[in-house]
Amino acid sequence: MNLTILYDPYDREQFLRGLGNTILLALGCILLSVTIGIIGAWLLGLRFAPVRWIATAYVEFFRYTPPLVQLYFFFFGIGAMLPLVQASNGMETPLLGGFTWAVIALGVYAGASNTVIFRTGIDAVSQDVHDSAAALGYSPLKAYVLIILPLALRNCLAALNANLVNIVKATGLASAIAVPELLYVTNQIWPEEGNTVEMMNVLLVTFFLLVSVLVYLMHRLERRLRIPGAA
Repeated sequence: MNLTILYDPYDREQFLRGLGNTILLALGCILLSVTIGIIGAWLLGLRFAPVRWIATAYVEFFRYTPPLVQLYFFFFGIGAMLPLVQASNGMETPLLGGFTWAVIALGVYAGASNTVIFRTGIDAVSQDVHDSAAALGYSPLKAYVLIILPLALRNCLAALNANLVNIVKATGLASAIAVPELLYVTNQIWPEEGNTVEMMNVLLVTFFLLVSVLVYLMHRLERRLRIPGAA
Protein backbone atom coordinates (compact mmCIF):
# COMPACT_ATOMS: atom_id res chain seq x y z
CA MET A 1 0.00 0.00 0.00
CA ASN A 2 1.44 3.32 -1.13
CA LEU A 3 0.42 5.49 1.83
CA THR A 4 2.80 8.37 1.28
CA ILE A 5 1.19 10.39 4.08
CA LEU A 6 2.90 8.01 6.52
CA TYR A 7 6.49 8.48 5.31
CA ASP A 8 6.55 11.53 3.00
CA PRO A 9 6.78 14.74 5.11
CA TYR A 10 5.32 16.93 2.36
CA ASP A 11 2.29 14.71 1.73
CA ARG A 12 1.74 14.27 5.47
CA GLU A 13 1.85 18.04 6.02
CA GLN A 14 -0.64 18.57 3.18
CA PHE A 15 -3.00 15.96 4.55
CA LEU A 16 -2.86 17.25 8.13
CA ARG A 17 -3.44 20.79 6.88
CA GLY A 18 -6.50 19.56 4.98
CA LEU A 19 -7.76 17.70 8.05
CA GLY A 20 -7.36 20.80 10.20
CA ASN A 21 -9.19 22.95 7.65
CA THR A 22 -12.02 20.42 7.42
CA ILE A 23 -12.45 20.40 11.21
CA LEU A 24 -12.42 24.21 11.37
CA LEU A 25 -14.82 24.42 8.43
CA ALA A 26 -17.21 21.93 10.04
CA LEU A 27 -17.11 23.74 13.39
CA GLY A 28 -17.73 27.10 11.73
CA CYS A 29 -20.65 25.74 9.70
CA ILE A 30 -22.17 24.01 12.73
CA LEU A 31 -21.93 27.15 14.88
CA LEU A 32 -23.41 29.38 12.16
CA SER A 33 -26.18 26.96 11.21
CA VAL A 34 -27.27 26.36 14.82
CA THR A 35 -27.31 30.11 15.47
CA ILE A 36 -29.40 30.69 12.35
CA GLY A 37 -31.71 27.83 13.33
CA ILE A 38 -32.36 29.25 16.79
CA ILE A 39 -33.04 32.75 15.46
CA GLY A 40 -35.04 31.49 12.48
CA ALA A 41 -37.26 29.31 14.67
CA TRP A 42 -38.01 32.36 16.83
CA LEU A 43 -38.88 34.46 13.78
CA LEU A 44 -41.22 31.77 12.43
CA GLY A 45 -43.18 31.96 15.67
CA LEU A 46 -43.69 35.72 15.69
CA ARG A 47 -47.15 37.16 15.21
CA PHE A 48 -45.84 39.84 12.83
CA ALA A 49 -46.70 38.29 9.46
CA PRO A 50 -44.07 40.04 7.23
CA VAL A 51 -41.23 38.71 9.40
CA ARG A 52 -42.70 35.20 9.27
CA TRP A 53 -42.97 35.44 5.47
CA ILE A 54 -39.32 36.48 5.15
CA ALA A 55 -38.19 33.66 7.45
CA THR A 56 -40.33 31.16 5.55
CA ALA A 57 -38.99 32.37 2.20
CA TYR A 58 -35.42 31.92 3.46
CA VAL A 59 -36.15 28.39 4.66
CA GLU A 60 -37.88 27.35 1.44
CA PHE A 61 -35.24 28.86 -0.84
CA PHE A 62 -32.16 27.41 0.87
CA ARG A 63 -33.68 24.02 1.65
CA TYR A 64 -34.76 23.37 -1.93
CA THR A 65 -31.73 24.54 -3.89
CA PRO A 66 -28.49 22.50 -4.19
CA PRO A 67 -25.74 23.45 -1.71
CA LEU A 68 -23.09 23.47 -4.44
CA VAL A 69 -25.10 26.00 -6.46
CA GLN A 70 -25.46 28.12 -3.31
CA LEU A 71 -21.71 27.90 -2.74
CA TYR A 72 -21.05 29.13 -6.27
CA PHE A 73 -23.66 31.87 -5.82
CA PHE A 74 -21.98 33.23 -2.70
CA PHE A 75 -18.39 32.84 -3.93
CA PHE A 76 -18.68 33.89 -7.59
CA GLY A 77 -21.86 35.97 -7.38
CA ILE A 78 -21.79 37.98 -4.18
CA GLY A 79 -18.02 37.67 -3.74
CA ALA A 80 -17.37 39.22 -7.16
CA MET A 81 -19.35 42.33 -6.16
CA LEU A 82 -17.30 43.01 -3.02
CA PRO A 83 -14.33 45.40 -3.16
CA LEU A 84 -10.75 44.16 -3.22
CA VAL A 85 -8.40 44.93 -0.34
CA GLN A 86 -4.65 45.43 -0.40
CA ALA A 87 -2.69 42.69 1.31
CA SER A 88 0.58 43.16 3.21
CA ASN A 89 2.55 42.15 0.10
CA GLY A 90 0.94 44.95 -1.90
CA MET A 91 -1.31 42.69 -3.97
CA GLU A 92 -5.08 43.13 -4.12
CA THR A 93 -7.05 40.22 -2.69
CA PRO A 94 -10.78 39.53 -2.25
CA LEU A 95 -12.38 40.94 0.87
CA LEU A 96 -13.53 37.44 1.89
CA GLY A 97 -11.58 34.29 1.06
CA GLY A 98 -12.85 30.93 -0.09
CA PHE A 99 -12.83 29.46 3.42
CA THR A 100 -15.05 32.24 4.77
CA TRP A 101 -17.46 31.93 1.86
CA ALA A 102 -17.63 28.16 2.38
CA VAL A 103 -18.56 28.66 6.06
CA ILE A 104 -21.21 31.22 5.10
CA ALA A 105 -22.70 29.22 2.23
CA LEU A 106 -22.81 25.85 3.99
CA GLY A 107 -23.87 27.45 7.28
CA VAL A 108 -26.76 29.29 5.65
CA TYR A 109 -27.77 26.14 3.76
CA ALA A 110 -27.80 23.97 6.90
CA GLY A 111 -29.34 26.80 8.94
CA ALA A 112 -32.53 26.55 6.88
CA SER A 113 -32.99 22.93 7.92
CA ASN A 114 -32.02 23.73 11.50
CA THR A 115 -34.72 26.42 11.55
CA VAL A 116 -37.35 23.81 10.74
CA ILE A 117 -35.85 21.37 13.24
CA PHE A 118 -35.90 23.87 16.10
CA ARG A 119 -39.37 25.08 15.15
CA THR A 120 -40.63 21.50 15.29
CA GLY A 121 -39.08 21.07 18.73
CA ILE A 122 -40.69 24.30 19.93
CA ASP A 123 -44.09 23.26 18.64
CA ALA A 124 -43.76 20.04 20.67
CA VAL A 125 -43.44 22.01 23.90
CA SER A 126 -46.76 22.06 25.74
CA GLN A 127 -48.81 25.24 25.55
CA ASP A 128 -49.05 25.07 29.34
CA VAL A 129 -45.32 25.84 29.50
CA HIS A 130 -45.80 28.96 27.36
CA ASP A 131 -48.72 30.06 29.53
CA SER A 132 -46.78 29.43 32.74
CA ALA A 133 -43.83 31.50 31.51
CA ALA A 134 -46.17 34.37 30.65
CA ALA A 135 -47.88 34.09 34.03
CA LEU A 136 -44.50 34.37 35.76
CA GLY A 137 -43.86 37.64 33.98
CA TYR A 138 -41.34 36.45 31.40
CA SER A 139 -41.20 38.43 28.18
CA PRO A 140 -41.66 36.33 25.01
CA LEU A 141 -37.94 36.55 24.18
CA LYS A 142 -36.81 35.75 27.72
CA ALA A 143 -39.20 32.82 27.93
CA TYR A 144 -37.93 31.55 24.58
CA VAL A 145 -34.26 31.69 25.58
CA LEU A 146 -34.54 30.44 29.17
CA ILE A 147 -37.48 28.03 29.07
CA ILE A 148 -38.86 27.10 25.65
CA LEU A 149 -35.59 26.62 23.74
CA PRO A 150 -33.93 24.28 26.32
CA LEU A 151 -37.06 22.12 26.35
CA ALA A 152 -37.32 22.20 22.56
CA LEU A 153 -33.70 21.12 22.24
CA ARG A 154 -34.53 17.87 24.01
CA ASN A 155 -37.29 17.22 21.48
CA CYS A 156 -35.20 17.79 18.37
CA LEU A 157 -31.72 16.49 19.20
CA ALA A 158 -32.08 13.39 17.00
CA ALA A 159 -33.03 15.43 13.92
CA LEU A 160 -30.40 18.05 14.74
CA ASN A 161 -27.78 15.32 15.01
CA ALA A 162 -28.64 14.06 11.52
CA ASN A 163 -28.39 17.55 10.03
CA LEU A 164 -25.05 18.27 11.71
CA VAL A 165 -23.71 15.02 10.28
CA ASN A 166 -24.77 16.23 6.85
CA ILE A 167 -22.85 19.46 7.43
CA VAL A 168 -19.63 17.57 8.14
CA LYS A 169 -20.09 15.48 5.02
CA ALA A 170 -20.88 18.57 2.94
CA THR A 171 -17.55 20.23 3.79
CA GLY A 172 -16.07 18.39 0.81
CA LEU A 173 -18.02 20.73 -1.46
CA ALA A 174 -15.64 23.52 -0.45
CA SER A 175 -13.02 21.93 -2.71
CA ALA A 176 -15.04 23.32 -5.64
CA ILE A 177 -13.81 26.83 -4.74
CA ALA A 178 -10.25 25.66 -3.95
CA VAL A 179 -10.57 25.59 -0.15
CA PRO A 180 -7.69 23.29 0.93
CA GLU A 181 -9.79 20.87 2.98
CA LEU A 182 -9.50 17.08 3.00
CA LEU A 183 -10.97 16.35 -0.42
CA TYR A 184 -8.97 19.11 -2.08
CA VAL A 185 -5.57 18.15 -0.63
CA THR A 186 -6.22 14.44 -1.20
CA ASN A 187 -6.95 15.26 -4.82
CA GLN A 188 -3.56 16.99 -4.93
CA ILE A 189 -1.70 14.00 -3.50
CA TRP A 190 -2.93 11.06 -5.56
CA PRO A 191 -2.07 12.39 -9.07
CA GLU A 192 1.52 13.03 -7.92
CA GLU A 193 2.00 9.71 -6.13
CA GLY A 194 -0.28 7.43 -8.18
CA ASN A 195 -2.01 6.14 -5.05
CA THR A 196 -5.62 6.93 -5.90
CA VAL A 197 -7.09 3.80 -4.31
CA GLU A 198 -5.15 4.21 -1.07
CA MET A 199 -5.95 7.91 -0.66
CA MET A 200 -9.64 7.44 -1.49
CA ASN A 201 -9.84 4.82 1.26
CA VAL A 202 -7.98 7.10 3.68
CA LEU A 203 -10.40 9.91 2.82
CA LEU A 204 -13.41 7.66 3.40
CA VAL A 205 -12.13 6.39 6.74
CA THR A 206 -11.18 9.90 7.90
CA PHE A 207 -14.65 11.28 7.21
CA PHE A 208 -16.18 8.24 8.92
CA LEU A 209 -14.09 8.94 12.03
CA LEU A 210 -14.98 12.64 12.02
CA VAL A 211 -18.68 11.86 11.76
CA SER A 212 -18.38 9.17 14.45
CA VAL A 213 -16.86 11.68 16.88
CA LEU A 214 -19.71 14.11 16.22
CA VAL A 215 -22.37 11.41 16.66
CA TYR A 216 -20.73 10.27 19.90
CA LEU A 217 -20.71 13.81 21.31
CA MET A 218 -24.32 14.39 20.28
CA HIS A 219 -25.40 11.13 21.92
CA ARG A 220 -23.58 12.17 25.09
CA LEU A 221 -25.44 15.49 25.00
CA GLU A 222 -28.74 13.70 24.41
CA ARG A 223 -28.20 11.44 27.43
CA ARG A 224 -27.18 14.41 29.57
CA LEU A 225 -30.29 16.39 28.66
CA ARG A 226 -32.70 13.49 29.01
CA ILE A 227 -35.29 14.06 31.71
CA PRO A 228 -35.45 11.07 34.12
CA GLY A 229 -38.70 9.21 33.72
CA ALA A 230 -39.56 10.89 30.42
CA ALA A 231 -40.40 8.76 27.42
